[in-house]
Amino acid sequence: MKNKKTLIIIFCSLFILCSCSIQMNVTTKLNSDSKKNEFKILIENKKETTYLGWWIYGEGNHIFKDELTLEEWRIEFVNEQIEEINKLYLDVCEMEYYPMECKMIGHFRKDILNNYKTLVVKEFEILYVQGCDE
Repeated sequence: MKNKKTLIIIFCSLFILCSCSIQMNVTTKLNSDSKKNEFKILIENKKETTYLGWWIYGEGNHIFKDELTLEEWRIEFVNEQIEEINKLYLDVCEMEYYPMECKMIGHFRKDILNNYKTLVVKEFEILYVQGCDE
């Protein structure tokens, strides 16, 4: 019964997206490695946009707080190794949870079922570190 509902959701999502003229990518994932079955419907708007705001890292999580809307999004860096990104943040800020003003260029990925957005960052530029005069 659950699989039937899932297929209906996928079909309806694909139908709606195919009828739009927006450039998007729809991905479905079934995680068979985990102990519980996890099904994801991811929608990506491939149009790259520039965002200004604050990059914040702590406890293994990277988030971005948008300057205009004050919304917070998860960040995924597609062209960088996560260990190097973690090291860069800590080298610049010298501690976790210290906001770093940045310009991020990327696009959004939305997880429909879990209702969260991820900013997929292609390029970024560090503009200012809070508390620094440089």
